[in-house]
This record gives sequence, C-alpha cells and structure tokens, in this order.
Amino acid sequence: MKAWEATIRKTQQAKKQASNIFGSAHVAHVDDEETEQEDILAAGEVYHAERYLSNGDYYTGHWSDNFPHGFGKYWWTDGCIYVGEWCKGKTMGRGTFSWPTGAAYDGEFKGGYMDGEGTYTGPTGDTYRGQWVMNLKHGHGVKEYTNGDIYDGEWCRGLQEGSGEYKWKGGSYYIGEWSNGTMCGKGKLVFSDGSMYEGEWDEGLPKGTGSFRFSDGCEYNGKWNKDPDEQDLTLSPCDNCVVEHDSLQVYDVYLIDNVISPQDKVTILPSQKKLAIWRSSKVSEQPSNRPRRLSVDGRLDGNIDDEFIKMKMMDDNERCMKTRDDAAPVLSSEGSPIRLPKVVKQQGETISKGHKNYELMLNLQLGIRHSVGRPGPVPSLDLKSSAFNPKEKVWTRFPPEGSKHTPPHQSSEFRWKDYCPLVFRTLRMLFKVDAADYMLSICGNDALRELSSPGKSGSFFYLTHDDRYMIKTIKKTEVKAILRMLSAYYNHFRSFEHTLLTKFYGLHCVKLTGAAQKKVRFIIMGNLFCTDCVIHRRFDLKGSSLGRLTDKPESEIQSTTILKDLDLKFMFRLDKNWIQEFRRQIDRDCDFLEQERIMDYSLLVGLHFKDKNVSESGTLIDNDSADDSTYHVSDPAGSKLGISMHARVERMERKIETELIGDPTGVCYDVVMFFGIIDILQDYDITKKLEHAYKSFQYDPTLISAVDPRQYSRRFRDFILKVFIEDA
Repeated sequence: MKAWEATIRKTQQAKKQASNIFGSAHVAHVDDEETEQEDILAAGEVYHAERYLSNGDYYTGHWSDNFPHGFGKYWWTDGCIYVGEWCKGKTMGRGTFSWPTGAAYDGEFKGGYMDGEGTYTGPTGDTYRGQWVMNLKHGHGVKEYTNGDIYDGEWCRGLQEGSGEYKWKGGSYYIGEWSNGTMCGKGKLVFSDGSMYEGEWDEGLPKGTGSFRFSDGCEYNGKWNKDPDEQDLTLSPCDNCVVEHDSLQVYDVYLIDNVISPQDKVTILPSQKKLAIWRSSKVSEQPSNRPRRLSVDGRLDGNIDDEFIKMKMMDDNERCMKTRDDAAPVLSSEGSPIRLPKVVKQQGETISKGHKNYELMLNLQLGIRHSVGRPGPVPSLDLKSSAFNPKEKVWTRFPPEGSKHTPPHQSSEFRWKDYCPLVFRTLRMLFKVDAADYMLSICGNDALRELSSPGKSGSFFYLTHDDRYMIKTIKKTEVKAILRMLSAYYNHFRSFEHTLLTKFYGLHCVKLTGAAQKKVRFIIMGNLFCTDCVIHRRFDLKGSSLGRLTDKPESEIQSTTILKDLDLKFMFRLDKNWIQEFRRQIDRDCDFLEQERIMDYSLLVGLHFKDKNVSESGTLIDNDSADDSTYHVSDPAGSKLGISMHARVERMERKIETELIGDPTGVCYDVVMFFGIIDILQDYDITKKLEHAYKSFQYDPTLISAVDPRQYSRRFRDFILKVFIEDA
C-alpha cells in the first residue's frame, strides 16, 4: 500500500505540472530527460520503463512504441492490478489479474480476456481451476465453493454443461449430465443416508423415467414428475418394510438440502478495463496524437488508431518477402503450367424492370436508405446489454403515397423490420464503413445483381454493383442464431482484429402486403472477393470428404465455380509471421463457433495466380502480350490476414482419390490469396441431428459434414492447419 500511495502522490505532482491536462493536445511528461532518451530509440525496440499516467494509473515494465510490450505491472486507480505478459498493449500470455475485493485470476490471457488454462479465486474464497474462453468457464474445470461443495466436469459459457460430478458438503453427490448450470439428462444422485435416484433429470429435478431406492431398500420405479398427477410410479417394498413411503418425499425432503450453489458474479472483467496511452511530449505536439483511452484488448475509444500496427505489419511483410526472394530457393512454374479456368467478367444477372425480384430489390433499397440515413447520436463501442435483446427491433410501414417518415415510391405497400439496429450501426462503425458509401453501394442508381443459382440451403444471393457487399436471404432459424450469438459475435470482433469470420453489416426483413403476407429475411455481408485481382480458383473447405467433390468436368469449370475439399490440389504456403497468426486465429474462431454451437461452416479460399506465363489453357504465353490489368494487385503489402496476401501454393498429389491430404510435389506458384470463414449461422439443430443419424447408417460418421459442433470444430481446424503450412 505504501508503494501505491507513493505512486498516487507522484501522479498528483505530474498533474499539477500539466495545464488543463484533459483538454490539451498533448500530455506533459514528468521526466523530459526520459523523453529525449526515448526519441533516440529505434522503432520497435523493447526497453524497461516506468509510467505515471495522466488519469492516475501507473505502469512499470517492458515498453515498446508507446505500448506495454513484454512483462509488466499495471495499477488502475480503482485498485485493480495486472502483472504479467503484454503484447502491443494487450494482455497476452501468462499473467495475474487481481481485484480490490480480493478476487484474483492467475492463468492465460488472450487479447485482454481470461482465455486458456487459469485459476480464479473469488472474494469469498471459492476457487475455479480449469479452462476459460473469453472470460467464461468453458471446457473442463473444477469449482470449489466456499460452502464446501465441489463440481468437477465440463463447462460451457460459464455454466455447467455436459458430463460432471457435483459433491455436496454433507456427503451427497451427483454424477451425470448437465445443461445450463442444472442437472439435466441422465444422471445418478446418491444421498448421504444411502438413498439414490438414478434416471432422467430436467432443470435440476427428477423428470422422466427413473428409479428411487430408499436407504431401507424400498424402491419406486416409473415416470417421475413434481406434479403428482403426471407421475406413473410403482412401489417395490423391501422385506419387513415398516415405513410408509411417499414419492413426493424425493422433492420435498431429499432434494431440499441438495441445491446447486450459484455462480460468482464479477463486477468488472479484465477485458473491460481501460489503460491510458502515454505519448512523448515531442510526438504529441501534433493534434492527431491527443491522449486517448485504450482497452486492455488494444482498442482505442473514438477513432480507432491502428496505423502503427498496420505500418509495422506492412514493413515486416515486405522484409520477409525480400528475405524469401533473396535466400529461399525459388521453384518456378515453368514446365509445369497450371490450367486456369475461363474468367467470368461479371458474376450474376442484373435485376432490371421486369425481373421477378425487381420489386423486392426496390423495397430493400428503400428500407436500407431509411435505416442507415435515420439521424441519431454517434454510437459508443461499449454497448449496453439491452441493445442485444432479440426483441430490440423496429417496424416501419412504407405506403406507396409516402408517410411522415417514408418517401413515396412506385412499389406496393410493404413493412420493413430492423433487427438490433444500434448493434449493427456500431458494427459498421467498428468495420470503418462510411454510411454514405454504404448507402451508395446498395441504394445507388446501379441495380443489384442476382447470382445465377441459389445455394444448397435454398438462399438467394445478391451482389452490389461494386462487389463490396453481398445480400443473402436467410431462414427464420438463421435469424434466431445470429440474434442469439450477436453479443458474443460483437465482442469477438472487438477483441480480435484479424478474425476470419464473416462481417455482418445489417439484419432486416421485408413483409409484403396482400394475400401472401410473404416475409423475406436477409442479412448484409462483406464480399470476401471484392478486389481488382481476377480470382482464378475458389475453394469451399470443410475438412470432410463425403460429397465434397464438384460434379463438373474440367472443361465446364469457370473462375466463379466453387470447388470443394476433394478438388483441392494445392497446399497453401504462408510467410512465417503470418502462419503463426493464422493458426492462432483459426483456434480462436473455431473456439468461438464451438462455444455458440455452430457447425457446417467452411473456409472460403480464393487464389489469384500472379505468374503471367500461365494462360487460361495452361500453356506458356509471351510476356509482351499479357494484359497487365488482369493481374493488377490492389494491396501489394497485404496488411490484413486473409486479404490480398502474397503467398505460394504447392501442388499435391493424392494416392487415393478420397483422401483429403496428398503428398507435396515441390512445384510452387506465386499467388495472391483471399480467405475467410463463411456460413456461420447453422445451429446443430434437430434437422442436422437427423441428417447425422440417417447418414451414419450408410457412411462412416466421421466423414460426413453434419456432426456435433465440438467434433466439427476439431476436424475442421485439423484439416485447415494441415493444408496451410509455413513457407520456409
């Protein structure tokens, strides 16, 4: 405490030296000599520093380019302390976070979140040791409660889920299945006096088929329910039975003292803590370098300042590319030409007047113009939980003659629904989408284009004229899926800059009037292949082999044809720095999707072959006759994972046609890559469970696409991490 008090006193002295510290354009540092010394340090150099920050916080430890980087200790004025590893201002690696209440977490951090293996000790002494995902107990863990109870088993999103054992202090214990923090499914509860119930449970109570054996040997068998009228039980008395038993004793006597202890509540999470950015006084003379607040996971409030990270990544990428070109043996594609498919100039059919969906397109454009153009305050990145409520939606009526809030139009009357408008407006701000450009792309004078054939799900896809956005019609179940996981999805994008998940910009519904009363729900997404590059090959990869082969001959494959797992004849070689980030991000994204019970997603990969000696027919051509515009690359540095990444692909050959991974041949091609995870709205619902059961009778259950989310996630990441390898 003495050190803390000394820190506060020094901070107050520094504040007195600064004039109007919160309104000025720079931060007056407490030690000018240290500032001058820092100016001569090379960019990216790590050194030890001590910082008395303007808001009263204090940091001591390794520092690099105005960020905690390495091992360090950070004190907040409210008494919270973090001691551990940092990476560019983010808590990343092993560390300890302690609260002023006495609670503490010691374990692994990722992007500011408690994530990985760790131990949490609550303010009252209860302890959890086990796995975490994004601040939530997720995976296997052991919880010891202050009242003496112990739970050892599986967790999901902070609650007991799956198989587990709960022991009460009094000696009773339960072994079986859990759901949403309660005993649910099949399980056995043995009471301290020797009595036992074994059978089905629902919401912590016996419900369904089961048997209860009393300590004297008497036994009830049959159908259980707390409502006596719903019970169907048979009593089997023991020999020399002298006690009269009642089935309601199970609920009113035996279970009354065997209650599951409630979960602890944390007032503020590590990922919600802010840290003040220190900037040298010389650099901060520029108005653009005003002091701002940064969350532990690396986000700046207000305008997000990621230029430093972007520039550093670009420099690293260029340096690694140069090193590879100078030192690594280059395997030329000459003599091994690859056959490229016919290039389709523009994908889809323009929706003009007379098209069956022309009126729907007009309705969609009117609705989006109304939603996006509606005036409102600039949203904060820290949204309240009420913003994510599935009931948070706005209906608007669009009569042909217009209304107080809507313009007149030539279409029939329709109603327009906005789902969670504040959340999607904030997401667009997070994705740095300008509202005017967004409306111009979707609602401008140019019509949308409808893809020639709907997907396997029956959904239709529409592209904007500039290819920036894709609009997909979705089912009601998919709407429920995105609304259910919207809060976690939002936090995931805030935490991980390089996430590969699809970006969602809006969720809407058009309800047509008339006899049909038809509802069309659709979601607006980013188009992964919005680029000046020609995408020569497209792959949809899931990691399964059953039905994963395109049923088209080579002559009919075009540049827009989506190829599948067994069509893949390449391994993808990424630069050393990128492959490490790619592996980490695949793990994070798969953990997120598994946590949200999502399956059937895939990695969409697009390849642009840079070698001008490769023609569409697979033969060598003259360089002078090549059309440079066809091979234009918009971003040669490749500053974001999955977007315009310069890489190489290596041919592989399968010994067996049905095996997913073949043997590398050593023949490589220079490419520009685009990739991302798509189709992330499929729950493992009853339809998918039935599909799994049906196909399991005919095929190997491990080969089919429809499997439970945990198995799907494991299989998907195993396959992806085998075809994406480091380019030595």
